[in-house]
Amino acid sequence: MSYKRPEPKIFPCSQSKVLATKIAKSFGIDLGNIITSKFSDGEFQPSFEESIRGSRIFIIGSTHPSANNLMEMLLMLDAAKRASARHITAVIPYFGWARQDRKDKPRVPIAAKLIAKTLETAGATRIITMDLHADQIQGFFERPVDHLFASTIFLPYLRNLNLDNLAIASPDMGGSKRAYAYSKALQSDVVVCYKQRAKANIISHMELIGDVDGKNVVIVDDMVDTAGTLAKAADLMIERGALSVRAICTHPILSGNAYEKLENSKLEELIVTDTIPLKQKSSKIKVLTCSDLFADVMHNVHYNKSISSKFIM
Repeated sequence: MSYKRPEPKIFPCSQSKVLATKIAKSFGIDLGNIITSKFSDGEFQPSFEESIRGSRIFIIGSTHPSANNLMEMLLMLDAAKRASARHITAVIPYFGWARQDRKDKPRVPIAAKLIAKTLETAGATRIITMDLHADQIQGFFERPVDHLFASTIFLPYLRNLNLDNLAIASPDMGGSKRAYAYSKALQSDVVVCYKQRAKANIISHMELIGDVDGKNVVIVDDMVDTAGTLAKAADLMIERGALSVRAICTHPILSGNAYEKLENSKLEELIVTDTIPLKQKSSKIKVLTCSDLFADVMHNVHYNKSISSKFIM
């Protein structure tokens, strides 16, 4: 007797339902049926309302704070494991808590490692994510990790802008590798911002390494949180003679008064993906969807095809 391979199924966490809907449409299937029951004290319980026994399932959800987003992913993974799903892939467009990837002072946690182990314990047999804050987070997992690059989305957009005298900028020393990769692809100059922080999210001093005079500058980063770095860098670059300053940031966290900072800055445009839904609209923010990229990778994973082209910066 021959057995037919079960079709893949896609289920959304509530925080990423809009993106999951786009991914499912691009993949060519409907979202799976799942409901979440809520208790009066805030506790919640997800429930798969269809059989997933023996299936490959993809659970889509970014894990940005609040902690409920991470908790929902963990509960869905556990439910899928207990429902006898054969392959359980956690699709995490934005891997939250990733900034705590090492001990940068005594007596602090390595949250990224803790979450990696927790996801595996909950039932994830594979992880698909994009633009981790630190590449070494892949090593925190014992399961396969597909680490995608948003450059496959951003580079075509930048090329279509046809900017003359282009310069790629890194907002800090840690992001210089990413900036050099973009500059190589676009055959442009590189500028690096050297910044000192008084504390988290507070910049005390910033200086430029490189020349931006007469250049159209594009700042490249994996995330934008308070937008303080971008606003300060854009203003400094315009002062130093830059013709225009744009930024591309994969994950639009945009907390606090980030939207106000963007509007009041010299930044001409902020280009982001939809890994995290925007809290409000802004005339300066351009959103490019990552749904086709994730759908393509998920399709190739299910049918055991190569996805190496998605790892090329």
